[in-house]
Amino acid sequence: MNTTNALGRRKTAVARVYITAGKGNVVINDRPLEKYFKEDALRYIVGQPFAITGTVGQFDIKANLDGGGIKGQAEALRLGIARALCEVDKEAYRPALKAAGLLTRDAREVERKKPGQPGARRRFQFSKR
Repeated sequence: MNTTNALGRRKTAVARVYITAGKGNVVINDRPLEKYFKEDALRYIVGQPFAITGTVGQFDIKANLDGGGIKGQAEALRLGIARALCEVDKEAYRPALKAAGLLTRDAREVERKKPGQPGARRRFQFSKR
C-alpha cells in the first residue's frame, strides 16, 4: 500500500496526515502519540476513527500538526485520519465514519473582537447617569 495523505482542520489547527499500512504507530511532529497528547481523553479522540472502523493496529500514521490549542489539534487529527481512511477504502470505512459524524468539518470559529467593545459580543457596562 502506498502512502495516502489527507488534511484535517478544527478552529485554527491544521493536521496533515500520512497513512501507510503498518503496526499502529502514530507519530506527530516527530514525537510518539503518548508524548504529544499526554491526556487519555485526547488520545481517545485521535483513536476514534480506528475504533469505529475496526482497524486498530493496522495503519501507521505520520502527522504534522500546526496552530490552535491541544484539543483543536486532536480533533483536526481525528478528521484527517478519518478522511485518510476513506481514501484507503471508501466502501468499507465511509458509511461507519459518516454515521459517527467523523467526516464532518466542525466549522465553528472564534468570532472576532469588535471595536468599542471588550470582546466579540460583550459590551462595556452602560451607565445612565
